[in-house]
Amino acid sequence: MDLTNANLSQRADLHTHTTASDGMQRPADNVAMAKARGLAALAITDHDTVDGIAEALEAGERLGITVVPGVEISTVANGRDIHILGYYINWNSVAWQTKLKSLAGTRDQRNVMILERLRELGLPVTMEEVLEAARAQGKDSGSLGRPHIAAVLIAKGFVGSMQEAFDRYLGEGGSAYANPPRLHPFEALAWIKEAGGTSVIAHPGLYGSDELVEEIIARGAEGIEAHHPDHSPEDEARYLRMAERHGLIVTGGSDFHGERHGVVFHGELGSKTAPVGVLQQLNPSRR
Repeated sequence: MDLTNANLSQRADLHTHTTASDGMQRPADNVAMAKARGLAALAITDHDTVDGIAEALEAGERLGITVVPGVEISTVANGRDIHILGYYINWNSVAWQTKLKSLAGTRDQRNVMILERLRELGLPVTMEEVLEAARAQGKDSGSLGRPHIAAVLIAKGFVGSMQEAFDRYLGEGGSAYANPPRLHPFEALAWIKEAGGTSVIAHPGLYGSDELVEEIIARGAEGIEAHHPDHSPEDEARYLRMAERHGLIVTGGSDFHGERHGVVFHGELGSKTAPVGVLQQLNPSRR
């Protein structure tokens, strides 16, 4: 798909990551790319942090792009990683910042567990190497994630690609995968509501359990990300039907992280979008 020629003037990419978490580009760079591709709006939804929002909002004002303040909260239910997107949260409130900082400790614990398991497998990777890899990728704040560990595995020749790192070691089912106790999705829904935001279930097709997705909806999720690069056409159709059945807001986003070793994860910015009118549904102050 040639995104530069696509008609995106009335579309919003509602799922992008930056160097504030595990993305490769600064927040302002994501905004500039959205402008270049003709998007009307994009959301900054870094993992468990809102550190990139201020820079993105400033760039949005300067470039004439609507920036949606967001976050992607990492949770666990029934042993599965579940991600909950929050939009239009009161991102700079002290209470919200305190909650997010509590998640950083869990992410750090997970990283330590992964490195321990890698060492047991004969693949020594140190935290110093992970930090160095993160800095080399332009990261200067926020939380370290598995892509930064994967970058070291590639640099040391233990794997040949980001995909191999996740398939063999870091993803669910991988031999170094670790999943310490985390926030439950129901708790994330409550956090987002308390922060004045709107909750959306991220990429539900990745969880392998629509029953669990339905449970999260029943507990108050307000939207569902039907359009995602890792969803098949059948997935999209199924979640559109689910959204209609439950009266949910339908969103879409590229889950853009930037390019690592020649590969874009998950999709190119603007490759999956939603109509810009959905912003009014997501913003509680405009409903």
